[in-house]
Amino acid sequence: MKKLRMGIVGVGGIAQDRHIPTYLTLTDQVTIEAISDVNDNTAKLVAEKFSIPNVYSHYEEMFQDVDAITICTPNKYHAEISIAALEAGIHVLCEKPMAMNPEECQQMLEAAEKSGKVLSIAYHYRYMKDSRAAKRVIIENEIGRPIVARAKALRRRKVPGWGVFTNKELQGGGSLIDYGCHFLDLSLWLLGNPKPIEVMGSAYNHLGKIPNQVNLWGKFDHESFEVDDHVTAYVKFDNGASMLFETSWLANIRDDEESLSISGETGGIDLFPLHLNQAKYGVLLNSEADWVPGEEDPSVPQAQNFINSCLGFEELVVKPEEAMQVSKIIDAIYKSSETGRSIRLQ
Repeated sequence: MKKLRMGIVGVGGIAQDRHIPTYLTLTDQVTIEAISDVNDNTAKLVAEKFSIPNVYSHYEEMFQDVDAITICTPNKYHAEISIAALEAGIHVLCEKPMAMNPEECQQMLEAAEKSGKVLSIAYHYRYMKDSRAAKRVIIENEIGRPIVARAKALRRRKVPGWGVFTNKELQGGGSLIDYGCHFLDLSLWLLGNPKPIEVMGSAYNHLGKIPNQVNLWGKFDHESFEVDDHVTAYVKFDNGASMLFETSWLANIRDDEESLSISGETGGIDLFPLHLNQAKYGVLLNSEADWVPGEEDPSVPQAQNFINSCLGFEELVVKPEEAMQVSKIIDAIYKSSETGRSIRLQ
């Protein structure tokens, strides 16, 4: 069986903690042939740590050695690197979000269509057990037509104190574009990928500006905190469905909360954990998932799907045109917050 030759662009935390270790568990399907990073010393150390044979100062130099790349850079460079790789005939798995704005997403999508190569975005929440089972429940019409989604991605005092997460120029935003995007994507996927038509949102930048913050994920500079720390939104879709959404890095709540609830015409589901709520036979029926032991890390099925899609064996789970809808909503939330009015999407 042919193995996919992989390159990694950007070797920070997400590359070292998720993508590289995952690919190294799939050596019958993929080999990591090269890495590139703006910091040559870091790249050399990572290559030595993971026994990666080739290190390049510039990502384009690795194209001769690989069939595909995984992009783990700050958001600002997602579009530039993706387009360059696709135009060189290289498949691309890009970390979320897809890009800084919908215009860049469109350029990436056009490059993928023109090249005929695979472009996917690493929205790994779709690959979680709850998510995959919930998708099957909805496909099997267990809850009828989905109508309303309620999504929360809330962390209590957990601003990432590493990397460039609070740098607006490099990231484009904060809690919404970094964390909440996963729940926007998951919600759209479970709703059947309807098109957003109107968005009302508020993005706050208050808590991150307060000095001497209690923060469980390291120190950050409140004076240079440029991004949103808490976001709320209401989204309407072309099929009549709607979504209530909230995300935060610094929520003053009792505990972290990751939850997604979808109400359909005949039933509903709740994630995380997974519950199925129905009204049947004259009674209310509530079911809770009881998982058999097995693969828990969503990074593995995500990597397998990308590899097999590149090799022509599978269809992509996260398609670029779907990821672009997430970026359209993110962009509209920020614009709505700035203007104080709802944003209509074409």
